[in-house]
Amino acid sequence: MASPHEQDLQHPDNLAGGMLFCPLALLPEGWRRNVMLRWDAAGTLIDVRADQTAGQAPQARGPVIAGMPNLHSHAFQRAMAGLTEVMGSPSDSFWSWRKLMYRFAQRLQPEHLEAIARHLYIEMLKAGYTSVCEFHYLHHAPGGAPYADPAELGLRVMQAAGEAGIGVTLLPVLYQYGGFGSQPTSAEQARFIGSAQSLLAMRERLLQALPENALRRYGVAPHSLRAVSPAGLEELVSGLRQQSGGQDAPVHIHVAEQEREVNDCLAWCGQRPVQLLLSLQALDARWCLVHATHMDQAEYQAVAASGAVVGLCPTTEANLGDGIIDAARLLASNTRWGIGSDSNIAINLRSELRLLEYGQRLHHRRRNVLASEAEPVVAERLYLQAVAGGASASGRPVAGLAAGQRADFIVLDGEDINLAERSPEQILSALVFCEHDGQPIRDVHVGGRQVVRDGHHALEDSARRAYRSAVAALLKD
Repeated sequence: MASPHEQDLQHPDNLAGGMLFCPLALLPEGWRRNVMLRWDAAGTLIDVRADQTAGQAPQARGPVIAGMPNLHSHAFQRAMAGLTEVMGSPSDSFWSWRKLMYRFAQRLQPEHLEAIARHLYIEMLKAGYTSVCEFHYLHHAPGGAPYADPAELGLRVMQAAGEAGIGVTLLPVLYQYGGFGSQPTSAEQARFIGSAQSLLAMRERLLQALPENALRRYGVAPHSLRAVSPAGLEELVSGLRQQSGGQDAPVHIHVAEQEREVNDCLAWCGQRPVQLLLSLQALDARWCLVHATHMDQAEYQAVAASGAVVGLCPTTEANLGDGIIDAARLLASNTRWGIGSDSNIAINLRSELRLLEYGQRLHHRRRNVLASEAEPVVAERLYLQAVAGGASASGRPVAGLAAGQRADFIVLDGEDINLAERSPEQILSALVFCEHDGQPIRDVHVGGRQVVRDGHHALEDSARRAYRSAVAALLKD
């Protein structure tokens, strides 16, 4: 069944596409005045020109910037926010958090996941994320038995995304083992476990039920090198290339998130995780290395040369105590990167960018670490690079306000007290580095279709009620 937003794509009034006159817009090359955006019926920008006159075109009610791709999300974890912030032991870490997450995941039913994802994706849209890469590893019923439809939970996520109107790249996750060297899994991981062939069959089922279109794509995600064997990784990637749309489909993987992961990998095979991955696969622009927090100089150089994208999730990485990537080195190497909300404890792209820079300031003990002589405005450099890297990771044309890209954009509230009276060069700095009361975002368009108007989404109230009901059921003793 087509979602309301997919039906809208085919509405007679939309067959001619649309246009918007922007008195001020941030294009990939920088701020420009009097920009006319034109898009076709499919929601693709066909013309972006500065120094135009408005004529009869609708006019944006504030500065316009590209929508941000969110390159890493675990939707169900949104309902866990705040549940793990009590000390279990003096050595609390990612690994103790993971045990709590596994226990929470055991209670989720399909209707819970759909309600959580729908509400989450509406939150993302209102925050300026216009697309999301969903790293989807909850596949089976509690106990590990498959659903009658093996893609049941993936289809629930896609239905939620379609109703919200957000662009989505679904990444069904391969999870085989409990640790490096094909260690056995635990009972709590039973809902995740599968084979490369079952994962590829799931992707085929998703393609059959909800084919790829302008709003959705399907890739795959080997969970991590500790959870997928070298043979399983090769079988998955090779099999993907044989499927519909698989030749350029995204491949995402968690890698080098924690120091213990690095040490365990060294103990098992004598190589660091990123080093091992590079020896197993020919990485390219289709790959996204999520976190990649702990790399040495050779790994930084090799990842940059490969063209792969690094997925940074500063809020989650801070929450889990993962460590701080050397983002100054990452940017200096011209590695592509983007941002993700990961565990979804925060749905705020501005705070992700702010924390990325602030982590570097604390580490290097200086300011404006992620600026450069060519790009001295930190927020502007970070925003444009995150959009471009996120687009590559999503496998969708959402790289900014340029012809051939999707008409995904945000209209900022130009009357917001923290944005008003700012020069164009100061707007993104005020957006990212000045904490606001609420979101200074007025309107959001995805593929030219307005999904947020005056800060509100048409389904937000019903989605909030369903989300609250799901959380109540999950937290019930």
